[in-house]
Formats: sequence, structure tokens, C-alpha cells
Amino acid sequence: MPGLVQERGPFKTLTIKELHPNFGAEVTGVDFPNPSEEQFEEILQAMAKYGVCVFRSTGMDDTAHVEFSRRFGELDDIRPYMTSGRKMRYQYYEMFDAGNVDEDDNVIDPDSPKAQYQKGNALFHVDSSFNPRRASFSLLRAYALPPPGHGGNTEFADSRTAFEELPSSLKSELLEKDYVAAHCMAHSRKLGSPEFFKDVDVSTQPMHRHKLIQQHEPSGRMNVYVAAHAHHIEGLSSFNSDQLIKKLLDHVSQEKYRISVPWVNPGDLVIWDNTCVLHRAGPGTFAGKYKRDLRRTTVHDGSSTAWGLNEKGLDRRPGFNVGSTDGKVKAS
Repeated sequence: MPGLVQERGPFKTLTIKELHPNFGAEVTGVDFPNPSEEQFEEILQAMAKYGVCVFRSTGMDDTAHVEFSRRFGELDDIRPYMTSGRKMRYQYYEMFDAGNVDEDDNVIDPDSPKAQYQKGNALFHVDSSFNPRRASFSLLRAYALPPPGHGGNTEFADSRTAFEELPSSLKSELLEKDYVAAHCMAHSRKLGSPEFFKDVDVSTQPMHRHKLIQQHEPSGRMNVYVAAHAHHIEGLSSFNSDQLIKKLLDHVSQEKYRISVPWVNPGDLVIWDNTCVLHRAGPGTFAGKYKRDLRRTTVHDGSSTAWGLNEKGLDRRPGFNVGSTDGKVKAS
């Protein structure tokens, strides 16, 4: 991981330390949990520039986390994912469980179904690309952490700079062909734990379509929108599709485009923009031994490409029905 580099302006209320020459920043000076409108606008500016922002020891609890997240836009909620008797761990539907503890607050067995399901999180991905309406910001907060030295960082990859530095022939092909990728959650789960999910036929699972190359509207820069959820590219043979997805994931996830963010204190918060960075759960030795309780809120994308090539306002996941004419999803 590159070291912190020089502080940069032109922020009036924030102090910025860059984590990489091209993206990522540690931000101090935020008045959590209720920054002023001026300061919140600066947070949005920092997100547009850096893609990933780290805030240490915010002091926020679950309520403050959810309320702060609402300022970024409409939030996703967990009801569509509560299958197979899954129980809520929190009082808020908008809070996702990204940790290794069960409903009784015990560390899960590394061989448990939940642990097998979470193995897909160790692959570079973007949140919610498998949904008809994708995610913009994710806000991940540490509630309880393993002792130092046991790993568990979260890693990020800069898909804007990665696009800019693609080989010219490949970049030209991608721009000319304007490929569309079909994304599926079951695909990444099976990649992460193939034996556990060996009986899952991914081709029968819901898939949603998003363009492979698109503009990141807050910055105006082009971006490779690829992820471990990407099952296939439309119009290509299975072999050529697999090869191109692998080539792009390998390119974006090169070390020169990556940072690894350590979790230091409960209350640490990392915000990233899924429309311009990829992320994954880093390795560690805490599994089955120590709590790594991380809690996430996820903001629905509000850009012009939020719904990809999917029917706007229609979410066929369990727990949802057709939205109103303003395009908002309604939970049932």
C-alpha cells in the first residue's frame, strides 16, 4: 500500500491525506454525525475526486450511521435478501451485516453457510451490480474488530485510472463495441465457494444488465464497470466473454491500482463509490476466533445510468414490487 502523501486542497473544512497518487484519501475534520451543508458538500467533492474516503473514530452508532447515510440518497434495505429463514441483526432494514458474527453475537464457524456465502466478498466486486438499480455509495463502519495483527483490511481498486491506462487497442474495442455485462449474485458466490455452491445453476438465477464501460458522472472520467458478479458479456461466446471479463478484472486489480485500508478503531467509517472503484475483503487470521463486526449502508445510484439496461422502477427481487411512476422502488 502506498504511504500517505501530501495534503491537498481546496477544501475549507476538511483535511485530506491521500492514500495513493490517483485515488483514496483519509479525511479528518468532519463534524460527525451532523456535518453542516457546506461540509457535506465538501465530502461529496472528496468522494468525486478520490472514490474512497476513510474517516477514523467517528463515534457513530447504528442510528447515526443510517441517518448520515440518508443524506447521500435513497438507501437499499435487506428485506429482499432475507431468505432461508435469515433473521435481522439490527433494528434498521437499511443496515447490512458485513461481519462474521451470528444473530446471537457469536463468531461464526468458518465452515458455516454464512461463511461460505461471504467468501465471494474476497473477490473484487462492486456492490449491487446484480440488481436492476445499482449502488452508488457504500458506507461501511466498524463496530467490533479483531486484535491488531490478524488482518481483515478492506482493499480497493481504481477502475477510472485503470480504464485510462488500458492498452489502446483494447480501449478502442471497448468503446466501439459498447459491451453490456449481465451481473448475478449467485455467480460470485459460486466463484468464491465452488464446492459449497456446486449444485447452483447460475444460468437460472436473476441477472441484470449494465454497460461495461461508462462515464463516472461526478468526475466526468470513464470507468471500467466490471465485477466478480459479471457472469457474461452479451454478444460474445462463452469463452471470449470469460476471457474478456478475466482480462479486465486482472487489469483493474493490479497492485498499482490498489490500496489496502486497515480498520483501526471501532467507529472507523469507509465510504466508497461503487461506480468508480472495486473492493474486496482482505485476508486475515481472525476467522473463527475474533469478531470482525462491520455494518454497511448502501445508497441507490441516482445517475443517468443507475438502472443500466434494466426496466426502470421494476425490481423483481423477493420483497419488492413495481415502483411508482417516479421510478422509486417500493418495498412490499
